[in-house]
Parts: sequence; C-alpha cells; structure tokens
Amino acid sequence: MAQIRIENVRKDFGSFNAVKSSTFTIEDGEFFMLLGPSGCGKTTTLRMMAGLELPTSGLIYIDGEEVGQKPASQRDIAFVFQMFALYPHMNIRKNISYPLISQGMPKAQVKKKVAEIAEILGISDILDRPVGGLSGGDRQRVALGRAIVRDPKAFFMDEPLGALDAEFREHMAEELRALHDRMNATTVYVTHDQLEAMQMGDKIVVMNHGVVEQFGVPQDIYDWPATKFVAEFIGSPPMNFLDFHGMVGIGETDVSFAGSNFEIPRQLEGRNGELTFGVRPEHVHLDDSADYRGEIAATEYLGTTQIVTLDTPNGAVKARVPSSVNVSVGTRTGLRFDARTVTIFDAANGRALKSQNNEGVLAHG
Repeated sequence: MAQIRIENVRKDFGSFNAVKSSTFTIEDGEFFMLLGPSGCGKTTTLRMMAGLELPTSGLIYIDGEEVGQKPASQRDIAFVFQMFALYPHMNIRKNISYPLISQGMPKAQVKKKVAEIAEILGISDILDRPVGGLSGGDRQRVALGRAIVRDPKAFFMDEPLGALDAEFREHMAEELRALHDRMNATTVYVTHDQLEAMQMGDKIVVMNHGVVEQFGVPQDIYDWPATKFVAEFIGSPPMNFLDFHGMVGIGETDVSFAGSNFEIPRQLEGRNGELTFGVRPEHVHLDDSADYRGEIAATEYLGTTQIVTLDTPNGAVKARVPSSVNVSVGTRTGLRFDARTVTIFDAANGRALKSQNNEGVLAHG
C-alpha cells in the first residue's frame, strides 16, 4: 500500500475551473473520504488521482512516485464505481479472476487467490453463479473482489454504496470498513453523504465549488468547522448560526453574548466586528433562569431525543434535548450556551476565527 500526495492540483475543462489548487496527503493505510455536494469537484479529484483525468497543473504522488501525467494503467491502483460494471457473460469466479488472468498469472495461483478473496467477502458458496441474478449487495461484493484480488497500491471508490437502499447501505458501510481494517489498504472514497463519511473515514476532505474547505479527522471537522459551509454541511440538524453586530474596541479581548464571554481573536481586535456565533443543537441548553430568551416554534420527536426549534432575537435556533424534557409550542424559555462549544465566524467571509493559540474559541468566564 502507499501514501498519496496531492500538491496544488488544478483541473480546468475549457473555461470552467473544476478543482482549484488542492493540496493534501493521504497516509499509507488510511481510509480517506472526499466529501461534498454534487459538483464540488470531489469525483474529478478522485479521477485525477486514478489517472482517468490528467490535471491541468500540479503534482500527484503515489508511493513517492510522481504520476500526474501517467495513465491509470501505469499507477497500480484499483477503481470501484457506483455502477458495478460487472461482466454479464461471466460468472462470479471469472469476474473476480479476470484481472489476474489478464496479467498472465498461473491458473493454480489464480484459483488460490480467488478462493482467499471469496472467503474474506463471504461469497465462497456462490462463486459459480452468474452475476445477472445477484442482489445489489452481492454485486457490490463481487466488484470489490475484482478490485482487491491483485493487491494494488491503493483503492479508489466513487460512491460504491450509492445504488443501495438506506438500510442495506449502512450494513455494507460497516462491512466495507471492516474489510479495510483487515487489509490495511490505502483507500480513497468519494461520497456526498456526511454520515457515511463520519462513520467510515480516518480523515475527511470537505470540498465546495472546487475548493478544499477543510481537511482533518472527523471529530475535529465536526467540533471545529473551518467555515460556515462545513458547519452547515456536517451535522443533522446542522450548526445554528446567530449573528452578532457590535464594536470590538482597541485593546479589548472579549465580547459578551447570551450570558457568556468569548475571546476575540487577534485579527479582529481594533475594528468593527460583525460576527456569527455557531453552536451545535446538542450544545444548546433550555434553562428558564438564563437571560437570553426564545419562543418555542416547533418540536420534532426522534425517540430518545427531540429537536426543539426556537425563535430568538438573532434568528431561529434548534436544540437537541432529551425527549423527557417537557416543552410546549408557544412558550418562552431561556437558552444557555457553553462558551467552549461555540465557534465564532467572520460574518464577511464565513471563515472560523481561531484564538491566538489556534485551539479554537475559549471562554473567559
């Protein structure tokens, strides 16, 4: 398996810029997610890594070798598509063994390798069946088997679970992650599903309009989003945004909002500050003793929890609270935020503001 490095990679299709100077590193053995909405550039980035598209500029390294202008056949990678593209005239065994046979591997070695892969994927008992009548899950297993049978340097997967129904998709996501852990394979996986990315990925790149908005481990991306886009795209319901308009005076280091004091990052000191406070629904607490008030506009029952929507002076706020909490539409209540769970964004550009030690926004009291 191999490390993959992307350095200032750009892709233009005529006058359209699909990917804008992306840079990140995928470590050897990582399960790496390319996440974003349709049209954000994630699939184009994957195709450039795989050699199915050549970058307009920039460098791509696989296992230390620069491969940016090499075709896919010279990169020693395997690709799994959303549409599994199995050979309909071949049975399962022949589909899986085809890459080895085309490389000239001896028949006895091919048979042994296919048996090993079939055992890992749990399809040993159906190897001689035709692929035409297989379920979606078995078709996916066969496609994975054909990809992993020749031990490539890296696996590239373009929404391989997208054609499955929701319940089976979750089951196959667990299987795919378990397979990755057994093989310790470098895997790059494209998805638009943020839950899938958080569930499966070691690292995530979040893309939007061809730009890498944030790169990191799932927990950091969820807790400390780098932009309002990331905060809104990750999480269900997404992060609440509360606009704050006020003066940040020279020499002042904090601002008070909703009963808490927040540190003002250095770059905001000494100028008019238009800020947006971001807080996750699970960090909004209903507290009748709090000074900051809102009116309950709606409730949504989710079993062990409920989502309560409140109208506040700074916009709508959603709170995730236990279902045992008694709430009534039309009543007013106090809202309390823990300063340690709030992210402050610059309202002008939507980027999160960090404290001087780059560890997020800290509370002073």
